[in-house]
Parts: sequence; structure tokens; C-alpha cells
Amino acid sequence: MMKKSLEITPGIEPLYGTRDENLRLLEDGLHVTIDLRSDAIQITGDAVSIDRVERIFLDFDSLRKSGINPSNGELNGMLKLVIADPAVTLRSLVDSSKQRSAGVKRMVQPRSPNQRKYVEAIEQCDMTFGLGPAGTGKTYLAVAMAVSVLMSKKVSRIVLVRPAVEAGERLGFLPGSLQEKVDPYLRPLYDALYDLLDPLKVDKLLESNVIEVAPLAFMRGRTLNDAFIIMDEAQNTTMEQMKMFLTRMGNNSKAVITGDLTQTDLPNPKKSGLLEALHVLDGVEGIRFCHFEDVDVVRHQLVQRIVRAYDSYGRAQQQLPLPIGDAALTESTVPPTISAQPIAKPQ
Repeated sequence: MMKKSLEITPGIEPLYGTRDENLRLLEDGLHVTIDLRSDAIQITGDAVSIDRVERIFLDFDSLRKSGINPSNGELNGMLKLVIADPAVTLRSLVDSSKQRSAGVKRMVQPRSPNQRKYVEAIEQCDMTFGLGPAGTGKTYLAVAMAVSVLMSKKVSRIVLVRPAVEAGERLGFLPGSLQEKVDPYLRPLYDALYDLLDPLKVDKLLESNVIEVAPLAFMRGRTLNDAFIIMDEAQNTTMEQMKMFLTRMGNNSKAVITGDLTQTDLPNPKKSGLLEALHVLDGVEGIRFCHFEDVDVVRHQLVQRIVRAYDSYGRAQQQLPLPIGDAALTESTVPPTISAQPIAKPQ
């Protein structure tokens, strides 16, 4: 074990994080002890780990002096990536993020190792599947990458798609125009766009159809050339819809499909097109599957704990025996559903 003191540079404090959470992250991840002194920081650990901590402090100070000040959430995510991979530095993460953020008002920065693999897969492959629980950045990062590719003129348009799964009411009975009927289903995609680009720019791109946001049903019969295509909530597609969407790709196009198989709203979740695609397309060249876990959740920390609790509850429920009286109730003994018959009018 070694000890080393680093002089505290004025302005370095944001690196510590809220209530020193980033320092605790470094301690746990690199197996060091960090003591804050009045004029210095003392690091205790092995030589390699101490060097890595020192590199983090030097990189952060250099970035700060050059005017780059990531938010605490972004910084926390970057530190996780640096800890996970000795070859990664804060400087290299910022440099790669700058390339992805051309024309985007926010830095497109992965916050976990799985998010980094996801972004790299989108860059390298023509079709990428992002699968995992809510809040892991699947949709946001896909839209961010699409905007970046569009702004760098590598494609000429973005097509954002979502299946409009009906929750008790049919679209035809909802008030308003067709666009007003489907907008509630597509709101998360709009939210990501407005977060990444100036609202006036988004409106202009939507009006000119450079960015198209549409329900999945509008994709039938089309060939999408020179486009970045995203399908969100893919777990709510049928097998036929998924095949239809996957075959819309034209020349010079990329596709990203996102979904969470634990939140399928179809009457029969086992017939989800996303579930089938996992098996059918496994091993197909040019397609990458990226899986997210609860540790990748980048929303409020409570969301991560909620996802973990539901996963544990679901596993426990699968192991419970059927209640007494239901043990003999199997698919073969369930009575058929009685369909309603029209009542005859009196003669």
C-alpha cells in the first residue's frame, strides 16, 4: 500500500459530487481511500490505482480550464466508465462525445458500460436492438445518435416509429385529427428531440418532413432509403409487424429497435415480435443486440431500486405453487370464453 498527496486546485470541487458521492465511487471502484485535507487530497492504495485516480483529477482540471463542465449526472456516469475500463480517460470520453454531439445542444455521453457498448454498436452496425428496463437511456441515446448523424449529413432524414397499442379505446373514437390521435403514443420521441435540439429547429424539421414521427401502421409498403430509423416500444409489435418493419430498410440506412419485454401490453406477450426477433435474428451479420440492466438506469436513483424490486418479485412469484383449488386448473380445463350474442328484438 502507498500514499500520495495531490494539491487541491481551486475549482476542482465539482469532481467530488453531491455529498462526495463521486469520491466514494472512486474509492469503491478502484479500491483506494481518499482523505480530503485543507490543502491536499491524500490517496491510499496500490500504485496503479493511485495513478488512475491522479489521472482523473488531472483530466478533470484540464477539462474545467478549457470550459467543459459536465453536469453531476454526466460526470458520475463518465467516472463509472473510467473505472470499468483502464484504457478510458475523462479526456477520451469528452473527445468522442464531441464527435457525436455535432449540432446537438447537449453532450451525447453514455453513463454506463452497457450504454457505451450500445452507442458503439449503433455506430458500427446497420441494425441495433436495445433491450432493457425503463430509464436505461435506450430511446434517448438512439434519438441522440440519429440527430447527430442527421446534423453531420450522413443521412437525409430521421424516421421515428412507435406501435400505437390501444388501451381500451380505438383511435377512431378519439377526438381530433389523425395526427392528434397518435401524438400521445409518440410523445416520448418528441420529448427527446426537443431536449437535444432547439425547439424552433425541431418544428422546422418536422414541418419539412426531414424528421418524421409516425405510428408503425404507416410504415407498410414503404422503403426507407438514406434514413436513420428508430422503433420504440418494440415489445408491443406483433410478429407480423416486426417483420414488416425490419424489411423497410433501404440503402444507406440504419435502424435501432428498442423495447422492454417486461412491459409488453399485447394480449398475449408470448407473441411479441421483439421476443421472436431475439431468436430469429441471433447471429445474423450486421445486427447487434445490446442488453441493459437495472444498474444502467439513469433516471432518479429510486427508479433503479423499483426496477430491481419488481425483478425480484417476479422471480419469487414464478417459484410459488398455485393456490389451493387452482392446482387442477390448466389450459385444457379452462372453459372457453362465451362471446356475447345480440339480443333478439321482440316481435
